[in-house]
Amino acid sequence: MLRIINVKEEVLVTLEVIADLSYAWEIIDSYTPFMQKGIKSDPSMVIKLRATFLKLATALDLPLLRINQANSPDLVSVSQYYSTELVNYVRKVLHIIPETMFGVLARIVELQTTAIKEVPTRLMKDQLKVYAQLDQRYEVAKLTHSISVFTEGILMMKKTLVGIVQIDPKQLLEDGIRRELVSQVMRALHNGLVFNPRAKPSEIVPKLTALGKVMDGYYRSFEYIQDYVSIYGLRVWQEEVSRIVSYNVEQECNAFLRQKVQDWQSVYQSRAIPIPTFPPLDQASVNFIGRLAREVLRVTDPKTTVYVDQSNAWFDTKSHVEVINLSLFALLRKSVGTPGLTGLDRLLSFIIVKELQGVLRSLEKGMVKDKSWQELLANMSKNLQPVDGIVQNVGRTYSAALTKVSKTWSVFLESMLKIGQMQILRKAIAHELYTTAKFESKDLVSALQTTNDAVLAEIKAHHRDPSKPYPKEDNPLLMELATYLDWCGLYQPISKIYVTTRPIGNLPLFMMLFTVTHLAKFTYVSSQGGLLSKRGVDSIDGLPFVLGSFTFLKQFHQDNVTQFLAYLGQYVRSLLEEGSVSVAKFSDASIETTNILAYLEILVRHCNVSRKVVLNYVPDYIFDQFRSSS
Repeated sequence: MLRIINVKEEVLVTLEVIADLSYAWEIIDSYTPFMQKGIKSDPSMVIKLRATFLKLATALDLPLLRINQANSPDLVSVSQYYSTELVNYVRKVLHIIPETMFGVLARIVELQTTAIKEVPTRLMKDQLKVYAQLDQRYEVAKLTHSISVFTEGILMMKKTLVGIVQIDPKQLLEDGIRRELVSQVMRALHNGLVFNPRAKPSEIVPKLTALGKVMDGYYRSFEYIQDYVSIYGLRVWQEEVSRIVSYNVEQECNAFLRQKVQDWQSVYQSRAIPIPTFPPLDQASVNFIGRLAREVLRVTDPKTTVYVDQSNAWFDTKSHVEVINLSLFALLRKSVGTPGLTGLDRLLSFIIVKELQGVLRSLEKGMVKDKSWQELLANMSKNLQPVDGIVQNVGRTYSAALTKVSKTWSVFLESMLKIGQMQILRKAIAHELYTTAKFESKDLVSALQTTNDAVLAEIKAHHRDPSKPYPKEDNPLLMELATYLDWCGLYQPISKIYVTTRPIGNLPLFMMLFTVTHLAKFTYVSSQGGLLSKRGVDSIDGLPFVLGSFTFLKQFHQDNVTQFLAYLGQYVRSLLEEGSVSVAKFSDASIETTNILAYLEILVRHCNVSRKVVLNYVPDYIFDQFRSSS
């Protein structure tokens, strides 16, 4: 005690200077490899490093000294900053544990996917030796034990207060595992989804199959070790895979946005668990989700393939060989999961929006602002009145307009085919999501359907009687419900509104002329129940044409669809009326009306158009004749 009393102030200052570890703030990083090497060889070394981390906390004293003396309100924020920097360094040092764990896990993945056979539900006694595989199972057990040793090592470090931030070793371990998982999965997706656009046949099926095996290996092994590392493996897996896909979809969709979401602005990016980014591998796509979407679009291009609705498959137009079928979407689910399917669907929606915006611009320039077009359509609209009547001279009334449409709107046709193609893909994705959700979570799907029906009933009741309640703007119900419905495939792509539009005069008449013009390029094949392009004509596909043209019409007021059907019905009735005069005219009329009736049948079957509405314009007996003759 006497000695302590006699300690001079200079000695105290000297001790304080020596004990201050501020000088180590910059050079400590050079010791990181040695610390990590020690942890790797002996995980219990983490307990000793706890003292080092606590000592490093004294480095915070010097920067905070003057701020504290001045009683500045910035003390908390500055302390928070330096404490966070120190915690990040601790994360960096201890990241060797999850990194090593995943190195061991890679071997477990290999053993579980290639070496160890899955034991069947019922096993015959004589097959017991075959499925035992004792050596391989012993190796898996040994590797699992080494993982649990690393887990035990990091959990030995109790909760530690570093500056004003508390370090929870369990949370630190989970964050480290999440970080390594994100890195591994992102690398697998980046390397696995690279396609050669000139490859015939497409590489998409073998690539997705290989990626599916890799992802399944990670999933099964992660599920296997979750109890040994004391984390909720399934939750971590679903959250991180969903975050990876959502981030990449967001970055890919930036190409379609005016205000782009930068990496640092993304809600899916994290400093503690960053999603790695890779340079683009082609000019069109930013990342793997873009490459995947464009490969699917290339494989199902309506110029080179035909979609046969009865087979749910795409066939090559020249060789008539099946290119791809609905099993592709099951493969997509196995390889990129439900988040990947939902992300792909969202990206396709953005591409549809881009196509529709381009169509509207070209229509505005080429038809709305063109006086000759406006005069032609206005005069024709007068000549066709009343719409529920019959046109006496079909050839003279329609020929000039039909010829003009066929010569000037080739770009419009191309966009309609692209939109229709993407609508078929979106319907297939929705079907895969719905069947998966129905199988894996029947109660959730039923609850969502009931909630959706109830909300729609209340909204309809409000529109009938405004005094009844309606969800307010700040109510998150509609937004959250829509997200759940999208993830479970409970939506109809054809019924969605993709762009806001202004009214366009005589649009239904123009669309009727456009439809009739291009339907002449098709022939109805009753055995396939669809429209196929005629030989010698440009290769175009029937179903994408129908869905694309209807999607475009759907963006406008619903009266446009009704008026469009009225014009089509009038044209069919007029053709048949004129065809009844002579055999030659009847032959030409029957071919043309067959295509139009097939078009209307597809609208009823695929586009949620009520048959009752169609029958208002085309009598039922005409459809009966069409069905009996086909």
